[in-house]
Amino acid sequence: MREFQAIVADLKVREVHYMPGEHDASLDSGAAFQEFFGPTHWSFDHEGVHFVAIDNVSDPAARVGDAQRAWLASDLARLDKTAPIVVLTHRPLFDLAPQWDWATRDGADVVAVLSPYENVTVFYGHIHQEHHHMTGHIAHHAATSLIFPLPAPGSAPKRAPIPWDASQPFRGLGFREVERHQVAAATGAAAFEIEQYPLAKA
Repeated sequence: MREFQAIVADLKVREVHYMPGEHDASLDSGAAFQEFFGPTHWSFDHEGVHFVAIDNVSDPAARVGDAQRAWLASDLARLDKTAPIVVLTHRPLFDLAPQWDWATRDGADVVAVLSPYENVTVFYGHIHQEHHHMTGHIAHHAATSLIFPLPAPGSAPKRAPIPWDASQPFRGLGFREVERHQVAAATGAAAFEIEQYPLAKA
């Protein structure tokens, strides 16, 4: 983490926010991560959008927990029910593949806290592939990884990285770009255009 902190110190951006994955936080409940990068869950407002990071990795049992859900409810309580909200989390908040640890034990309780708000979009990681899901009116989106691809949910006996292919070294790798579009000025509702980019053509 100290080495990564030194690397990102050269980023030429005004403000950077970090959130952990399970490899960063689950062995020590996020203690080392917090020492270097601060809180594992947080929120801020930017250009009319409320951003919230939810920590579902510091607990090795993949729970958000009562205390953080209470914090989330309190954080959102000041917002209008039509406010655009973007939620950032590592594991999916729904049961995508619990047998592969692709779920959050109390994810349904987190979604219940979010559900009264009309314009919520969730971006998550962990599964190393593009995926889209709806829980009621809440859209959940995952993107490909820059490190290694994983198989589609349930398509293989084990959740193991897809073997590297020298003839297609960047297969399954990529990143996404998210652009916000205002769709209803009166309510503040927003739509997000998501574009997925491969590292190189397969």
